[in-house]
Amino acid sequence: MFTNRKEAGHLLARTLEDKQIEFDVVLGIPRGGVAVAEVIASYFNCPLDVVMAKKIASPGWDEFAIGAVTPDGETLIPERAQKIINTDSTAMEVLARKVKENIDGRLKRYRGHRPPHDLQGKNILLVDDGIATGFTLKAAVKYLQRQTDGKITVAVPVSSKNAYLNLLEEVDQLIALEIPDNFYAVSQVYQDFTEVEDREVIDILKRSYHEKN
Repeated sequence: MFTNRKEAGHLLARTLEDKQIEFDVVLGIPRGGVAVAEVIASYFNCPLDVVMAKKIASPGWDEFAIGAVTPDGETLIPERAQKIINTDSTAMEVLARKVKENIDGRLKRYRGHRPPHDLQGKNILLVDDGIATGFTLKAAVKYLQRQTDGKITVAVPVSSKNAYLNLLEEVDQLIALEIPDNFYAVSQVYQDFTEVEDREVIDILKRSYHEKN
């Protein structure tokens, strides 16, 4: 059990140090993952930025993801949704376009006038506050693989067992401090899982940027 995201970040940082994991830049998944990533970036004196993928929700059933969109506009479609997409590809393109616009707007809001970090040739540490299904995180990993030929390590305080096993094949290294046998939500391992607001993400990135410049 973690007290909060800050403590989880400290524990992850020490684990990364013990395992001698090397990386050049820390990327947090908004919003909760950025709070964890800030602690790690500060611990290793590394640049901090954000990356995000966002699910395409099925019309009428918001919990069912029929795809995920990344910042470069690519769409990842789960196998279970392939048949749906093939029968209505035009509708899918419209939904994906709207999600891409949402991603663009949020990233611009988070970064302000600061440019995204140059990832080419960099070893990346991708951080979230926990993994439930791992689908959007997998989409983010696929995006990062298109941005760099360096190593990609994912580090999280907690992951469901299925997501952990699925992501193992996608990244160079995967660190999860806890993988509960009975997983029902990321929040189960936190005493304080207060929602992180956009304003906090903006402040974290601004603070990190000024510390490095």
